Amino acid sequence: MQLDLLAALNEERSARRAAILVTELASGAQRLVKKRELDAADPFAAELGKRFLSGASGLVTAEDGSQAFLTVSVPSPRLMIIGAVHISQALLPMAQIAGFDVTVIDPRTAFACPERFPADVLMADWPQDALSTRPLDAYTALAAVTHDPKIDDFALESALEAGCFYVGALGSRKTHASRLQRLAAAGVSETDLARIRAPIGLDIGAASPAEIAVAVLGEVIAALRKPGGGR
Repeated sequence: MQLDLLAALNEERSARRAAILVTELASGAQRLVKKRELDAADPFAAELGKRFLSGASGLVTAEDGSQAFLTVSVPSPRLMIIGAVHISQALLPMAQIAGFDVTVIDPRTAFACPERFPADVLMADWPQDALSTRPLDAYTALAAVTHDPKIDDFALESALEAGCFYVGALGSRKTHASRLQRLAAAGVSETDLARIRAPIGLDIGAASPAEIAVAVLGEVIAALRKPGGGR
């Protein structure tokens, strides 16, 4: 690989941005396609879009018959859980098994304690402080489950501003309506407010904390792999 391509790829990796190294089989020529700069006119545009979602490298063929090998570099997905509650206790191991780097944030030390959560995933801080050291990005999902506006609202605003691929919040439709009013008053746009998944999780009739965790994880994975899809 050319040094300039390697430097550009490393820059994207360091910033947790997706990129694909395209190697033309006929000529051996290489180029780097950054997700944020994907051109619809690229001969491999359709396949590049699919690979940015799947994260899988492989051989592809364009409509004109030309072939290329796509080496995909996609950041590992993260899940920020706001609230060290029962749902979080079930969601944490499930999400880790699914390949997510999980962090649980809650300033309430009665909930955020090592007896309930492993120390290496727990941040017993206010989201304002925790997220300043672990910035959100487009490959991060955020699930706010405390039911406490003093904790959830800042995290939700931050996730929308950062362009997180999933933003979900626990609560009834009535609770969410009040939440939307507060966030709108804080200056959050209607477009961003519409991105919040609430009530949180897929509609599978979940009742117990573990079942709700399954519903949340399913919705997070769908947002990651099938963005824009219906609930």
